[in-house]
Amino acid sequence: MDIKTQQRQGLDVVAAADGFVSRIKISPYGYGKAVYITHPNGYTTVYAHLQKLAPKLEKYLKQEQYRQESFDIELFPPIKALLVTQGELIAYSGNTGSSGGPHLHFEIRDKNEHPINPMLFGINTKDTTKPIVSELVAYPIDDSAQINNSNTKQSIRLIRQADGNFISESIEAVGKIGFGIETVDRQDLAANKNGVYNIQTFLNGSLNFEIDFSTFSFDETNEINHLIDYSIYKTKKDRIQKLYIDKNNGLSIYKNTSNEGYLDIKDNTAYVYKIKISDFKNNDTWITLNIDGKQKDSIRKVAPSVTPYYILDNEATTLNEGPITVNFYKNTFYDNFYLDFKVSNDTLQLLPLGVAARKNFRIDFDISKYNDSDKDKLFIAELVGYRKRPAYSSTTRTENTLSTYTKDMGYYTLATDTKAPKITPVNFSNGKWLSNYHYLKLKIEDDLSGISKFRGTINGKWILLEYDYKTKLLTYDFNDNISDETKNNLKIIVTDNVGNSSTFEAMFYRK
Repeated sequence: MDIKTQQRQGLDVVAAADGFVSRIKISPYGYGKAVYITHPNGYTTVYAHLQKLAPKLEKYLKQEQYRQESFDIELFPPIKALLVTQGELIAYSGNTGSSGGPHLHFEIRDKNEHPINPMLFGINTKDTTKPIVSELVAYPIDDSAQINNSNTKQSIRLIRQADGNFISESIEAVGKIGFGIETVDRQDLAANKNGVYNIQTFLNGSLNFEIDFSTFSFDETNEINHLIDYSIYKTKKDRIQKLYIDKNNGLSIYKNTSNEGYLDIKDNTAYVYKIKISDFKNNDTWITLNIDGKQKDSIRKVAPSVTPYYILDNEATTLNEGPITVNFYKNTFYDNFYLDFKVSNDTLQLLPLGVAARKNFRIDFDISKYNDSDKDKLFIAELVGYRKRPAYSSTTRTENTLSTYTKDMGYYTLATDTKAPKITPVNFSNGKWLSNYHYLKLKIEDDLSGISKFRGTINGKWILLEYDYKTKLLTYDFNDNISDETKNNLKIIVTDNVGNSSTFEAMFYRK
């Protein structure tokens, strides 16, 4: 649950219940600054994107950061090291990590670390708004199925009623079919698009499928790409949730399913299919669809784009052309598909884009043809966006081979980065008196491969620099009291992902 702070940072964050701080994780990305509290009932509460921790926790954290000389850190304090009581201040709200704006990210997890909907614990928000439905899609599941004289998926027109429910246009179909919807929920006092709480489908009055979002497992996160129509997501960014359990889907959120949610439509038979979408406050939106079982002798079919490479999801495949090798491991994908695999010089094409991977595959580039002086500056880049801009893909080197692991189909190439990062002081200059300053701030930038690491010292002693990748700022807090000297020498070293380094040095005075 994301709790709004009206664009403010620094609001008090207090412990939801008695317990002990079991984990502290600090990162420029993801949850940013996060605190985990374990409670006597075995549940854990999580507080993320924090600005800073409360003094007791902050002291413990900084001692470990200075001991390990690292801003990025993950700590598991002993049970009795940081005891907290219900309502005790533990942190201040912020905007750290991959946060899109100031807020508190709050979770309740069970003893298996599965997050549970916090509203089940009595958190109350005003919500009289029905879930919103924007699209209904019908899917013929196999080659013999047909929908409206076609064997391809198609959008079904929705007609909104005065009560907020929908009646769709009727369809003619035969065979094994399924449906998907794009739906979100909103609360009364916020425009945010939230996930819905429950979806049920009924065929001729009988429940045949249900998705329930009371709890979830982080181990299943990647399976979300198989819950949605991934090909539509990659091309249009729409999230069509399938109302059936596709092959190799490992999600545990399904219940009360009959025939995995599929419909087996018979010729000369009429059906009424209903979809009920609910939020936590039992605001419901219904879709009613009439299906007329009608066999057509001639239907439209779209033949798959056949290539020489047919990937079987349950077999490993290695492809090689020129300097590039691609390794798909067994069970990398959910389905079998034709792969468009091409190599042109140092550029790899893997299509179609809309194929969801359940785990990483490996791409290798042989760089033996390059000069030794150039090899150190090479990295594997994914070409992204309309302009095919090179974006760093985490690259490792073993002798004359560069490797990356990815789940994304698309375009990959070798790129060269010879330009060192840029370091710019923000609130001070060389030789300045900084006695009244609370913070030192510097901006660090790298145009191509990206920032890999940074290190700062004052008079040779390591200093804690907090990094915000969104603003590109490094910040040092003078309250850390690293130096008692009047004259101080600051040194910052920043390194990018291929090893280019920049050094910034300045002298300042303070008393």
